[in-house]
Amino acid sequence: YTEDDGWTVRTKDGKPSVHFEHDVCIRKNVADILSDYTPIEAAEKANVNLFSEYVVVV
Repeated sequence: YTEDDGWTVRTKDGKPSVHFEHDVCIRKNVADILSDYTPIEAAEKANVNLFSEYVVVV
């Protein structure tokens, strides 16, 4: 399901897919997650076409 650009991947039904990774700092006895997905989550919530659970009915 990879498009001709060699980068864009879609699901079987043709919808866009996404992949997230975390940056993690491993230290003695602790791991710190350095990634912050707050801007991504805000963009998802602002666009009802991305994920219907974010739709708020007023």
